[in-house]
Amino acid sequence: QVQLVESGGGSVQAGGSLRLSCVASGFSISSYDMNWFRQVPGKEREWVGTSATGGRSTYYRDSVRGRFTISQDNAKNTVYLQMNSLKPEDTAMYYCAPTPYGRGRLGPFNYWGQGTQVTVSS
Repeated sequence: QVQLVESGGGSVQAGGSLRLSCVASGFSISSYDMNWFRQVPGKEREWVGTSATGGRSTYYRDSVRGRFTISQDNAKNTVYLQMNSLKPEDTAMYYCAPTPYGRGRLGPFNYWGQGTQVTVSS
């Protein structure tokens, strides 16, 4: 049974940092692309970044590139999202989701965790 558990969210001031974790079970993250998404109430969920091909490549949306870093520990079956220089516009619920190898942000997205809330105050 596939399960994804995100954690590490919280409230920080602008310029601060957080590290989110996504612990996966029921499959091996080394065999999937692992994606981070975020969503603000009333808006569509938006892609943040992807750790592709077992962690060998990473991709980010323009607004977070240079500030966010995705990494993964295959032995712990865990994906991380290190977020630095946080801005109020980064405030959202953050989710991780696996996609088939090589599909990245294209999906399909069949599994989601419960999310972890990040709130950045100015």
